Amino acid sequence: MLEALHFTAAGQRKGSHQLPAEYDGVINQSVLHQAVRTYLNNQRHGTHATKTRGLVSGGNQKPWRQKGTGRARQGSIRAPHWPGGGTAFGPLPRSYRTDINRKVRQLARRSALNARAQGGQIYVIERLEFEQPKTSQLAGLLDTLELAGQKVLVLTHGHRPEVYLSGRNIPDVEVMPYQEASAYDVLWADAVLVEESAVGGHAIAGTGKAATARAKRAERAAKGAARPKAAAKKPSARAKSAKPAKKPGASKKKAAD
Repeated sequence: MLEALHFTAAGQRKGSHQLPAEYDGVINQSVLHQAVRTYLNNQRHGTHATKTRGLVSGGNQKPWRQKGTGRARQGSIRAPHWPGGGTAFGPLPRSYRTDINRKVRQLARRSALNARAQGGQIYVIERLEFEQPKTSQLAGLLDTLELAGQKVLVLTHGHRPEVYLSGRNIPDVEVMPYQEASAYDVLWADAVLVEESAVGGHAIAGTGKAATARAKRAERAAKGAARPKAAAKKPSARAKSAKPAKKPGASKKKAAD
């Protein structure tokens, strides 16, 4: 099971949070590519347009007669090879609508969440307490979590209008219900801040060396730091004092003398 950093509503470190069975660590790259491509295609309006030779004004007669001028024959001054003429094979308004199967979309969402969980980029927090929309309160929470300046996706348990309005005016911060987040939304964010009641799972109980080791592993994954390498062993005093063995060639030479 994957783990994530656990924080209180004030942004204080609480420990680790074990994620539910949905976070199984499986990442399907091809499905993620398909989901992101579908999302971006559906964002396009398809209103691009160019004028063909039939839409350009003018050119309703031959510029000169067919024969006898010595010039190449021409039928219209609005042909594509003429300056000011129409565009050949230019873009026209069309729909970019792309469909994706429901199970494929769900698999892509799980893969995106697993990718962020493996990178230590999921932060589980207790229920956000907002009596009224307050941008400074949410900005202060992100500063406490050291997420200021990053692209942050805040996932709430159900619709929380006060949280949404608090983060609407903060650059690179998106607030939405946990169930409505798509694979593209999760991959867009550098950090995913999700409420404990929305993600499920449970906090890891226990204190001591085991809990401390888990917390350190989660912190290293969140910061992207590599594990410290083990220091090289120093030679012992006995090894230093030990004399090198004599070469067999030297003893044979003495025996021969």
